Amino acid sequence: MLTTKVSVIGLGYIGLPTAAVIASRGIKVCGVDVSSETVDTINRGEVHIVEPDLDIVVRSTVMTQALRATLAPEPSDVFIVAVPTPFAADHQPDLSHIQHAARAIAQVVKKGDLVILESTSPVGATEKLCEWIADARADLRLPHVHGEEADVSVAHCPERVLPGNILKELVDNDRIIGGITRRCAERARDLYEIFVKGDCILTTARTAEMAKLSENAFRDVNIAFANELSLICDDSDIDVWELIRLANLHPRVHILNPGPGVGGHCIAVDPWFIVSSNPEKARLIKMARTVNDSKPVFVLEKVAEAADQFKEPVIACLGLAFKANIDDLRESPALAICRDLCARGIGEVLAVEPNLSALPASEQDAGYELTSLPDALQRANVIVVLVDHDQFRTVDRDLLNSKVVVDTRGIY
Repeated sequence: MLTTKVSVIGLGYIGLPTAAVIASRGIKVCGVDVSSETVDTINRGEVHIVEPDLDIVVRSTVMTQALRATLAPEPSDVFIVAVPTPFAADHQPDLSHIQHAARAIAQVVKKGDLVILESTSPVGATEKLCEWIADARADLRLPHVHGEEADVSVAHCPERVLPGNILKELVDNDRIIGGITRRCAERARDLYEIFVKGDCILTTARTAEMAKLSENAFRDVNIAFANELSLICDDSDIDVWELIRLANLHPRVHILNPGPGVGGHCIAVDPWFIVSSNPEKARLIKMARTVNDSKPVFVLEKVAEAADQFKEPVIACLGLAFKANIDDLRESPALAICRDLCARGIGEVLAVEPNLSALPASEQDAGYELTSLPDALQRANVIVVLVDHDQFRTVDRDLLNSKVVVDTRGIY
């Protein structure tokens, strides 16, 4: 398949790195986003997210005119959909972003094009993408109905990268490519082999969708085991960090580290897609989600106990992102804990997030103050470690002697 132009729909934590990497291989890339601010930022050769070395790749590809951003899709050979797939309040998957992307693509897609869904999705979402495009373009044959005789190829290739290491993993990691038909999968493989060094393994779209959900549900179950251990150890006056270190000396045991909960768009969300599709059989997966979702409540109670020791508690929450050394706040338990501390009125709340220069608009009225690490350490009498950013690991322990520390990450 000859690819001369690719459109990437959604320029977030996955879409922008993907667009930049493809553009770095000499292919013209049109990045599409609904935010005019995001589009303008990228077209200046700048980035709106924190990811190591991403700014360098974006700047170079914009300067060479290989990458540019727009507010609407343009005619292309390949369309990659990398939009959010959140869940609703009842934990049912919300595919509205994919539906909007499908309708936008339908305005410009033509015979011979390839459409790839990268967004992590419940089983059957790729087929729904086909249906939405077909509804808008009766003149085109889509593979969910016409099979190998289709005019447009459609496949699912879920991202499987680690924030903080995305550029490397986009290239090095194996990719699972699921086609609506075999030819759809083969055409998608041709594209990914332009920049992927790992193996590109072909399967069906439904299997590829379930593979990504299974990967994240597996992680969630294992984290839930560690979080549940931390609750039990707290009741039994046992240091959970020492316990895990000792248990992991067994050659066939590898217990993960507990934390304040589970965040991010993947692990905190994807298992619910499995539960929603088969609630009667997904019992363990649902219980793991329940354990991890309840962990912030436990942390809040520990902080309240610590604050009770002071007449005027000042609480410093170290970290707002969902994991270390990134700025991603999606589904972050640290952010939720910080908000809830303010809502409870337990004391003055300070937040330290070294990867943010300012709070997003959604947090401006939450009730806490974003400040520097030195300022927080000076003013606070309760320190709550919520994220293990590198900056927090190097804190002089003498500065903590006069304070009560609630450490959910085991770094102090």
